[in-house]
Amino acid sequence: MFAPAYLDHNATTPVLPAVLEAMLPFFGQQFGNASSRHEYGRAARRAVDEARQQVAEAVGAHPTEVVFTSGGSEANNLFLKGAAACLKAGLVAVSAVEHPSVREPARDLQRSGWTLREIAVDGEGRVDAADYAEVIARRPGLVSVMLANNETGVLQDIGQLAGMAAGACFHADAVQALGKVAVDFRALNARGVHALSLSAHKIGGPKGAGALVVDKGIELKPLISGGGHERGLRSGTENVPAIVGFGVACRLAVSGLAEDAERLGRLRDLLERGLAEQGASIFGAAARRLPNTVYFALSGIDGETLVSKLDRAGFAVASGAACSSANPEASRVLTAMGVAPELARGAVRVSLGAETTMEQIEDFMAALAATVSQLRGLAALAA
Repeated sequence: MFAPAYLDHNATTPVLPAVLEAMLPFFGQQFGNASSRHEYGRAARRAVDEARQQVAEAVGAHPTEVVFTSGGSEANNLFLKGAAACLKAGLVAVSAVEHPSVREPARDLQRSGWTLREIAVDGEGRVDAADYAEVIARRPGLVSVMLANNETGVLQDIGQLAGMAAGACFHADAVQALGKVAVDFRALNARGVHALSLSAHKIGGPKGAGALVVDKGIELKPLISGGGHERGLRSGTENVPAIVGFGVACRLAVSGLAEDAERLGRLRDLLERGLAEQGASIFGAAARRLPNTVYFALSGIDGETLVSKLDRAGFAVASGAACSSANPEASRVLTAMGVAPELARGAVRVSLGAETTMEQIEDFMAALAATVSQLRGLAALAA
């Protein structure tokens, strides 16, 4: 019997049962403020400390390098604006395919005296080597290149890129990478990566929790001042339930990482074979990508219309990044990759998750074929 299928895990994921179970006590009897000195507060502090340890272990960091935030966007802003405030204004370089929560803070820095340079990417969405070398020759003070792209799933070799950027504070948005590929901050830090941004709700955790994992040698000015929480880098009473959920989600996300990645990769390959049979263009197909992400377009088919029709058929997919879904223009990521605007406007993202099955992929392909046939039939009648 057919059931609706959620295929938009890069936008957000359902909270895992074990995560919810771990969070529930902190909405009730264990309601203490983690800054309080009595037993209620000490219990909350122990829970936050345990979660910090779990997040750190998931990415090969030390707990003292984990700064809790409200999510990936705040973590990105904290690093870029916080580091810039402690440096002399110079060049800030970000890749042309960054999430808005990196791109817009970089623009804010430009308005305050920094020079902004976007790093070009090739047709597969990978940082262009020649352009990157040119940027690095100008000795930027700040560089931010995302580890995994939220639209295409394309992975960047941030270790290699950071190694070329000696002297710069190097940051990577790792929100989409966590739980899908191995992330080792200690190894990356040794190669010149100074900070990673993470988010709970992309890995079966709650919305409203994230972290900046940052080398303690990097000086940051806090975005939020007050009571000196999070080593003075992020004041405000800790969201204990969400932080606890984030910790458990991190532990679960890395416990079966290799097996999950292999399973999702098989489903992705099945999906892409079916898309190829329907004549779809798959963006970033020749690059290393996340095992769960497929970004495609079908010639002559509008992406927003297709997403809406598929939703009515019971399949939740996306026409781009969830944070930019109100913008009807062609994807900035695809534009940066040199994709023609008429094809880019047809882009649809399918992102698989823990509960995705082979049957759902097969049902999706059937629904897609029927929907595209219908849309092309209507277009022919209107011509």
